[in-house]
Amino acid sequence: MPVTPENAAAPALTGDCANCFGLCCVALPFAKSADFAVNKPSGTPCRNLQEDFRCGIHTELRTRGFSGCTVYDCFGAGQKVSQVTFGGQDWRTAPGTAQQMFDVFPVMRQLHELLRYLTEALSLRATRSIHADLRRALEKVERLTEGGPEELAALDVAAERAEVNVLLLKTSSLVRATAGRKTKSRRGADLIGAKLRGADLRGADLRGALMIAADLKGADLTLADLIGVDFRDADLSGADLTGSLFLTQPQVNAAKGDAATRLPKGLSRPAHWTR
Repeated sequence: MPVTPENAAAPALTGDCANCFGLCCVALPFAKSADFAVNKPSGTPCRNLQEDFRCGIHTELRTRGFSGCTVYDCFGAGQKVSQVTFGGQDWRTAPGTAQQMFDVFPVMRQLHELLRYLTEALSLRATRSIHADLRRALEKVERLTEGGPEELAALDVAAERAEVNVLLLKTSSLVRATAGRKTKSRRGADLIGAKLRGADLRGADLRGALMIAADLKGADLTLADLIGVDFRDADLSGADLTGSLFLTQPQVNAAKGDAATRLPKGLSRPAHWTR
């Protein structure tokens, strides 16, 4: 089914673990750190992955040292690879397909992330002048996701991202202009641990900024471009993120917040946030 603004919240663009073969728990590597309790190379099943492809400690991930798992979302790539690309044939019963499946999964994840951003851009009134271009781009990426394993593995994802990024930049410019003010670009800025409590960041360009452990309590981030911002351990308590651009659930999950934090429509308040 083609992705459109009307079905933007559909499960197609969010992870559905029940229809996935635990691909993020196998295909992806992780290193022992504050986010993961152990080292795991790519292609090796996580020790917590059960025979039914479910996580054995799903409700205890944070307390057991796997907080990194709680901030990850495949944007629906897992079930797409499992049920469409490989037709429901899992890597355990067909081990010959395992490596190919693990190689395709990260590619599909990037394509689904692009679908997520394009769908959001299409839903915005400020982007009406480029809706035709956005729709064409979305339809192209959707077609790419329907390719076979060989096509997907050989895909130049960087080139596809660069092509879509041109439209996402136009989207950002059009939306942020509605804030009615000029703002200094903080694209890619190092704002680790920055003291930004109560900061007026309306319409700011924060693309790719490092805001790890930043104090953003009560900050106004409405209409700000937040694509790729690293919000790990940033404190968003009382912050207003309504109308912000390209904010995803994984970014929200990585941050701290409270009941007063205002989120864009479609994003959920993480269970670990304070009430």
